[in-house]
Amino acid sequence: MNLGSHGGNCGHSCCLRIADLSVKIGSDMILENISLHAHCGEMIAIIGPNGAGKSTLLKAILGQQESTGVISFAIPGQRNRKLTIGYVPQSPTFDPGDPVTVADLFACCMSKRPAFLGISKKMKEKIEECLERVHGEELINKRVGTLSGGELQRVLLALALEPLPNILILDEPLSGVDVEGMSMLMDMLDEIRQVYDLSILMTTHDFSTLETYADHVILLDRAVLCQGTPSEVLNSKEFQTVFHRKGGTQ
Repeated sequence: MNLGSHGGNCGHSCCLRIADLSVKIGSDMILENISLHAHCGEMIAIIGPNGAGKSTLLKAILGQQESTGVISFAIPGQRNRKLTIGYVPQSPTFDPGDPVTVADLFACCMSKRPAFLGISKKMKEKIEECLERVHGEELINKRVGTLSGGELQRVLLALALEPLPNILILDEPLSGVDVEGMSMLMDMLDEIRQVYDLSILMTTHDFSTLETYADHVILLDRAVLCQGTPSEVLNSKEFQTVFHRKGGTQ
């Protein structure tokens, strides 16, 4: 994989450009010739059936999966600044009986000081500041294992926003979240990308939110089958073919 600065017709108007990205594991071609642009302040949704390679694509962007092709980036007006990526993984699980609180989780991730030695006043203020970004200040003393799906996503999102990234990558953020929680989470993501002018790249199986929130949708099934506005993709023949075969299985 070649990682570098933008060239070609993209200029410095987009944060992330992927060209001809492929992933092969053993003899299986998982992804083939994937190309996409993620522009600043844009929300891009990646959809596709199970096994389409959506999570693999995110891992390749994060450098967690070996790939070929080009991943390049540019930050408008800040050509020499290092790109920062925030990441929220898919559906992590925590033991409901585990005594670890949200504050403990943040301290473990953000401090060199062991959490069992206690959290300093300065660190607690920093944690409260992070949770404030997702309107989750009241969660600070809750045990992580007792959080609802929506609450857990807010906590993980707050972690991913420290330090503030240029691109936020989320793998199935709506998984395990109830209908009311979905709406609240998507409203929050929309607020975050506008307030902090960052790009959001997310995979999802929920199509009901696309027309309201997504700027660009990519239909993936090992290769990019179709991309465009939510309306263009959801009404495409490629979408109909993928999601109406085998009873619409995702």
